[in-house]
Amino acid sequence: MLRIALTVIQVLSAVLIMALVLLQKGKGADAGAGFGAGASGTVFGARGARTALSRATAILAAVFMINSLALAYMGTRAPVEQPKTLLDQAATPETTTAPAPAVGAPPAPAAQTPAPAAPVSGPEGAAPQSGAAAPATGTPSPTPQQ
Repeated sequence: MLRIALTVIQVLSAVLIMALVLLQKGKGADAGAGFGAGASGTVFGARGARTALSRATAILAAVFMINSLALAYMGTRAPVEQPKTLLDQAATPETTTAPAPAVGAPPAPAAQTPAPAAPVSGPEGAAPQSGAAAPATGTPSPTPQQ
């Protein structure tokens, strides 16, 4: 909630600073005011506008900088975990994990899987007993010559 409020203040101060800077006269306008040309057209008088706008700009610039520091500080902090309700705890299943081994400890033995069993075959040269015929290799078996 505080982050949203600070963000709104940041945007408003940035927009107001831009508006105030655009309202102010440049340094070249002071040369014409020395001859009396610019004093009659101002709302605040000859010097009033310059000091009021520059003070407002300085105040808004300070607000902008302090607000930027506050937002940066809030962005670097770790988020605080919200307390869970009973319904939230029931919805997420608890998973148990094994504790991590200590540094320098030997690694735990890996689970061994049994080796695949070799196919059972009959007498030497006979086809396997699984009932399936041996695959054809594409070469005919030699027939005795008569």
